[in-house]
Amino acid sequence: MKPITRALCAAGFFLSLFSIQLHGQTASEASASVWQHSINNMEDWQRLAAPERDAAFSKFVLDVKTGQIYFFDAHVFKLHIDFGLQVLLKQARTHDSVVAFNRNYAAVKPQFILGYITHYPKLDLWTMSFWEGDAIGVADVKKAHRALQRMFLANVRGAQPLYFRPDSLRQERMAKRINDPHIPVIQNDKIYQKHPFVAFNVGQTIGTLRIVPVNLAFDALAFKTDDVVVLQQAYPDISPVAGIITTQFSTPLAHVNLRATAWGIPNAGYKNAASEFAPLNNQLVAYAVTEQGLSLRAATQEERGQHEQRQSEQRTVTLPAAQIDNPTLAPLHSLRAVDARIYGSKTANLGEIMHGAPQVHVPDGFGVPFYYYQQHIAAHGIQAAIDATLNDARFGRDVAWRKAQFAQLQSQIQAAPIDVASFKKITAQWRGQLHGAGVFVRSSTNAEDLKGFNGAGLYDSVPNVKTDEALAAAIKKVWASVWNERAVNERVFMGMNHREVYPGVLIQTAVNASAAGVLLTTDIWGHNPHTYTVNAKFGLGMRVVEGQKIPEQVLYDASNHGTRIISRSNETTMLVFDPKNGVREVPTPAGDTILTESRARALGDAVQPLIRLFSSDAALDVEWVLEGEKIWIVQARPYVVKQK
Repeated sequence: MKPITRALCAAGFFLSLFSIQLHGQTASEASASVWQHSINNMEDWQRLAAPERDAAFSKFVLDVKTGQIYFFDAHVFKLHIDFGLQVLLKQARTHDSVVAFNRNYAAVKPQFILGYITHYPKLDLWTMSFWEGDAIGVADVKKAHRALQRMFLANVRGAQPLYFRPDSLRQERMAKRINDPHIPVIQNDKIYQKHPFVAFNVGQTIGTLRIVPVNLAFDALAFKTDDVVVLQQAYPDISPVAGIITTQFSTPLAHVNLRATAWGIPNAGYKNAASEFAPLNNQLVAYAVTEQGLSLRAATQEERGQHEQRQSEQRTVTLPAAQIDNPTLAPLHSLRAVDARIYGSKTANLGEIMHGAPQVHVPDGFGVPFYYYQQHIAAHGIQAAIDATLNDARFGRDVAWRKAQFAQLQSQIQAAPIDVASFKKITAQWRGQLHGAGVFVRSSTNAEDLKGFNGAGLYDSVPNVKTDEALAAAIKKVWASVWNERAVNERVFMGMNHREVYPGVLIQTAVNASAAGVLLTTDIWGHNPHTYTVNAKFGLGMRVVEGQKIPEQVLYDASNHGTRIISRSNETTMLVFDPKNGVREVPTPAGDTILTESRARALGDAVQPLIRLFSSDAALDVEWVLEGEKIWIVQARPYVVKQK
């Protein structure tokens, strides 16, 4: 790795060329109060360490020339360079001094080893680590570990060893060469999976606790909107509830967790929830989640009254007006964002990318407008069945009845034949524009990808469609998915008018991806600036957001191209195209890594034009696929935000 010349400087620039003032003293004058050569007891540690989620960290600098180690206050010195220049080198911050200091992140350290000590109290775990962009080698890891063992006394750590925690793929590879029984190594994903608690969405609520039995089938899930649910296994989705606790962790980008964020409800992973809260099952409870932990207890009488008041309030999401009289089958490159009123947001946004960011790779395709769905519904008398269901008094109060009605309605939509002349136009467009190649048939409605509501995963898509018969079935499946139970429940919760919802269809060239995933232009783990959250899985990636297996998760810092590992995928199989039609399941490549540093950087570069195109002040949710080393963008929309 090349020496970092600007990395890690921006966040500390507020210090400028001046010394920090501490109780009327400069940093050098007050140095005894903000750094020390050893950590002698827990009081020393607590004074120097700063909190971070379910952990606390302090920083150290080891002078490789003198062997001296310096533990400094992480509250005062935000970056190693702040302490290094001001206290150790007593130099002003200039371009040359910054360049010189940042050479300490190279493989050969000119003067300093710059590291972190992190304590995870709930795991009773202590780790030593280095910035993810640090090209540190085996010898310097051993040198730092020996120094910490000498000066970071055992009475602080008790009997627990000090682990080396690699924070990048480069460091993971290097760690395999350490071969020292005195330096145990632990990966970030092991810490992630072992942790008893993870905050996915902070907040508080009142609701009835429902502990879902182990192995309850997904189809048997039935909740009220004021339930606080404990899920003891991973589910691909959930209907609107008041709060969520999961006992098996997954990615924050799983559909269940995205739903919780969109609804603005508290949501956490807590391994012991089912047993610890069993005495409160089926009772009204007060539930709160913070970054540090959760609380759940019986609700007070006052809280019961507040709960009843909130239950009477109705939220309303207004849908953009749809234009249903336009029969034009439009190539993606001809569409703009404003065409969402005809083709749906997904299709229109991809057209906007093709036009406004031509350097971004988007698979070719065309939009089938709302017109053809409305034609299908009218031609077969299905609108009467829709109206009868929506008008029935049971619609709002009987979830099981509603589920059965819409399952029947979906069967009607899929059983009815598509208009012959219309389907002939669609197949002609497919063969003419896309040369009859295999395609993804994707949903694109006017009730998704909106600011404040992205509707992720509500509607269906069909992969690798290769025949006329399969294409007709796929189009009707996408149309019918506008009445998926999860979609209807979500729209009920959001106060949407179902009669104003229209499904378009995006027919898009299929990319036989070696890997795929989601990138958010925000750090949903630590809220660090300029940092993106990236999830990935091998194959077509259709399971990335189902949450049933842990994907690869990394944080990518766009300001310095650093990549920090959160977890590696635990999937053993992946989905690939079947040569005939559809998909099949095969084993994942043994020992391979999806999100290498170069791929993470390429993804970061690929989304920059999208940020400029769609929003520079709000996070984007971007779906991508990898074909070899080529990155394709297949969706871009606003990241879900808390609803009021």
